[in-house]
This record gives sequence, C-alpha cells and structure tokens, in this order.
Amino acid sequence: MRLVGYAVILSSLWLLWSGIYKSLLIMFGAGSVLLVLLITIRMNRVDGDRIQIELNPLNFFGYICWLMVEIAKCNIRVTKTILTFSMPIKQKLFEVPYTQRTDLGQVIFANSITLTPGTVTVETEDGQFLVHALSYSHDDLEALADMDRRVSKIETLART
Repeated sequence: MRLVGYAVILSSLWLLWSGIYKSLLIMFGAGSVLLVLLITIRMNRVDGDRIQIELNPLNFFGYICWLMVEIAKCNIRVTKTILTFSMPIKQKLFEVPYTQRTDLGQVIFANSITLTPGTVTVETEDGQFLVHALSYSHDDLEALADMDRRVSKIETLART
C-alpha cells in the first residue's frame, strides 16, 4: 500500500513539473517512477532502515512559521554586517548541546541552525553540534537554546 502511495506521489510530481503531456514523455516518466520504486524496494530489502516520522503536526507548523521569521531577522542582521564598512565579523566555532530524542528531531535542529543566515552546523557528536557563526555574540547561545526547546517540543514520542 505504501508503494502505491509513493507511485502516486512521484507520478503526480513528475506530471506537474514536466508540463509536457506527450505519450513518449509520459512513458519515460512512468519508466522513471518504476525505476525509483524498484530501487526503493531493493534498498528496503538490504537494510530495512526506516525513519518514523512522529511529529506533532500543529507544533511543527508553528515551528516552521517561527523559523521563517527567525531566518528573516538573521538575514537582515547578516546583511547589515556585510554592508557595514568595517565589517564587524567575529567568527567562532562553538558547541551547542541538543535535547532531541529522535534522529529526525536532531536533523531538524541541525538544519534549522544551518538555514539561519550566519550559522552553519559543521559537525555532529553525541549530545552536541559544532556550529560556526559568522558574527558571534553571547546571545547566540540563548537563541540556539530556544530553538532547541522548540524543536524538542514538536517531537511526539512518549518518553520511556
């Protein structure tokens, strides 16, 4: 059943993005979708690795809205830094602890850091990320701790 859902989604996206509905191209699209499905089946047989997506949809939507606002604010701050004649850049590598319980939560947090202009998640270690900041200030740690709390809040797994 899951495979049929993948096929429908892939076919729909291919048709939507292609915009050309000639028989030869539709056959190529169908062949591409079948090839992707066969590769997916083979990959599942080899490792059986699946990510359980257990997020609270309402909290996740709220987090995405909050993140967009933060990205805009940081974008303005980085633009001001770059356009300032003296360019007050204060680069720093620092460690940021994370509290997410799932791999997906950790990926969301690390990518959120990287999406925010002026910061990049460089490395992942047990319990912390190594982050590079273009213009470091002590407020960055508080802002990242707030982001960490918000990402942990969207996880819905029961604590054991």
